[in-house]
Amino acid sequence: MLKIVTIIGARPQFVKAAALSRAFDKCEKVNEILVHTGQHYHDNLSKIFFSQLDLATPKYNLQVGSASQGYQTSQMLSKIEDLLIAEQPDCVLVYGDTNSTLAGALAAVKLHIPIVHVEAGLRSYNNSQPEEVNRILTDRISDLLFVPSQASADNLLKESIESHKIHIVGDIMYDVVKLFENQCETSSILADLNLPAKSYLVATIHRAENTASDNLINIFEAFNSLSTEQNIVIPLHPRTHRRLVECSFNINPAIKIIEPLGFFDMMKLVKNSKLVITDSGGLQKEAFYHKVPCITLREVTEWKELIESGWNVLLNPNAMSDIATFINRMENITPEWNNPYGEGKTADLIAAKILNTYHL
Repeated sequence: MLKIVTIIGARPQFVKAAALSRAFDKCEKVNEILVHTGQHYHDNLSKIFFSQLDLATPKYNLQVGSASQGYQTSQMLSKIEDLLIAEQPDCVLVYGDTNSTLAGALAAVKLHIPIVHVEAGLRSYNNSQPEEVNRILTDRISDLLFVPSQASADNLLKESIESHKIHIVGDIMYDVVKLFENQCETSSILADLNLPAKSYLVATIHRAENTASDNLINIFEAFNSLSTEQNIVIPLHPRTHRRLVECSFNINPAIKIIEPLGFFDMMKLVKNSKLVITDSGGLQKEAFYHKVPCITLREVTEWKELIESGWNVLLNPNAMSDIATFINRMENITPEWNNPYGEGKTADLIAAKILNTYHL
């Protein structure tokens, strides 16, 4: 049996792990040990995903919680190192670009344990984003790098990562969307919120560059203005809520502010919206997979294929006065839909390659 320690800590990682853990279970040759760092600890950003997606209870919950970048990462690193020494796994698997990702990879490399990075090779080329730094450092020290597209592979090759480490497998989030499609349809979220399909916009804001700056006020002032003409639903991230309270910002009562949603409710809400406005990397893709146009409130995105597809457009948060024009533009386009991120078999491809690498 191959012993894999999988490090997860944030909502997108719980979702991706649901697909890959199933693939490991099917092959019956993997003993996977889940470690939850506690980076996302709010029940609606953590606990509900384990129950809905039938994800095994983590053997370890490090309960690190919210803190500064340096303190949070250091606490994770120390605690992960201790458990890796105790478990002695064959490899450590990390997802994406969070502090949990970097801490898991650093702990493993210091102990000479091979690292598997799922969703490797993405680049925004904006080092002011913590996620970009996490990606670059994790990719540099990983032994198996599973990338979603040729462009991601090319990014790694440009950085002199050896080609034999790089494997194009598609995007595991597409696996998840397909895997839970029927369950998402059972959600009653539209009825609960009294929302007819295609009558509303979904907006989410949570990234540090938007919540820890004047961007947040620019964004929510624009949302207040939009709400006189558009139905807007905002599942409000705890960090964003705290910042708005600190700023004493008053949100227009016409905007539907709701708690963060579980996976099924969120997918039903996105699928039936007419447009998504977000700064999330994951939600850009989820909108695309449901054929919903998206406006991304960032200067750059690591998911460049979505921009090229015409289904996603970037809007600088400093230019929120243009949001109505962008909405009108995106609501009136019907670009061709071609998925550049595989066929929804990414988890099986990853599991097979890991087993092949370790001769199982």
